[in-house]
Parts: sequence; structure tokens; C-alpha cells
Amino acid sequence: MQSISYAGHRFPLDLIRHAVWLYLCSTLSCWDVEDLLAERGIDVSYETVRRWVLKFGPTICRHLREQRPRPTAQRHLDEMVVSIAGRRMYLWRAVDSEGEVLDLLVQTRRDRAATLKLLRKLLKRRGCAPRIVVTDLLKSYGAALRELGFAGRHEQGLRANNRAENSHRPPRRREHKMQRFKSAGSAQRFLAAHAIGYNVFNVERHLVASPTLKRFRGAAHRAWETPAAAA
Repeated sequence: MQSISYAGHRFPLDLIRHAVWLYLCSTLSCWDVEDLLAERGIDVSYETVRRWVLKFGPTICRHLREQRPRPTAQRHLDEMVVSIAGRRMYLWRAVDSEGEVLDLLVQTRRDRAATLKLLRKLLKRRGCAPRIVVTDLLKSYGAALRELGFAGRHEQGLRANNRAENSHRPPRRREHKMQRFKSAGSAQRFLAAHAIGYNVFNVERHLVASPTLKRFRGAAHRAWETPAAAA
């Protein structure tokens, strides 16, 4: 794994890494991160935080994606409406049976062609076809799977796809916090990075005991620190 160079930045590595983590792995805005750092006596503007996220976030998230365990053979697909620059668009998401976000795609349409684009992107990135695909009753899913020659099982139902439906909650909270996205490109870039942070730090705290939660959190932070290390 190639280390990240922080040369030329007057702030220390740990501070930059922490600021990027606060923004990508929580519901905080750049202004919120600025306020938290200021409360600790660190004078960093929100614009500096934004630039750190744009510069270091994609590389950190790419390294994190490479370290994630192999997903399960079951895929849950769903789409939700997002408003981008006053325009109605759709965020398509694919998760596995454990809630791991596998891929997402911002598109203008909600039809067979849009479904095909998501499925092909997912196959290209993951390199293997799933055994089971779970969706809602949108007919575009079945048409796209037939065109791809999918040989596995396609399950459809209003409640069968709750796993994918629940995965929309974190990006919906961020959409509200950011007062909606400004462009499809910026939404795609941010949500892809946010999904990686969600995968690493989503430790299902309501399902585990306190000692187990501490162990999971420690492992998540170590996973974040490794790709964010300096060259």
C-alpha cells in the first residue's frame, strides 16, 4: 500500500487525519469540524478542512476499500430520490447481506438502463456475480438482470429489501446536514467516500456488549490510521 505524503502542510499528520475522519465518518459539516478544533485551541478554517478532505479523503478511502473483507454472495439493490441543484435525481445503492455498502451511483433516470449501469459497475469492481439479488418490485431490476444473463436467484418484495432501505439513512442525514448536494459529481464523490467510512465504523452498537463495542471501535480506528499514515 502506497503511503500518503503530507509534505508541505504546516499542521501535523494526526490533526489532518482526525479532521478528515470527523467529516467523512460523522454527520459534521466543515464548519462543525472547524468549531470542534477551535474549542481545542486549533485555528483551522472550514475551507482548509474542505481541502484536506478533497486531497486526502479519496486516497484513504481507496486503501480502506482494498482492505475490506470479501462481501457475502447476496446483494440488496435499491434506489432513493435525491434533490441535486433543484433537480430530481436517483441514488442507486448495492449492499450485501451484512449491510456492507458495495457500490453506489447517482443517476438521472430510474429505468432499465440505469439499473444496468449500476450492475455492470458492481460486477467490474467486485469481479464475480452474486448468487442472490434482492430488490423491491421495480420492474427495471428484473429486465436488467435478464439482459445480463443472471443465473442466480432474484428475490422481490416490499419488505424483503429492508437491508438496502436502511442503508439510505446515513446519506439522507448527510444530505440534510449539507443542505442538499450542489452537483451530481460532488454528490457521487462524497457519498462514495462516506460509504467507506460507514462500512468501517458501523459496528452495530445496539447488538453488542460494551467490551465488544470497545474492541470493534479500536479495530475500526486502527483500520483508518493505517492507510492514512504518512510516507
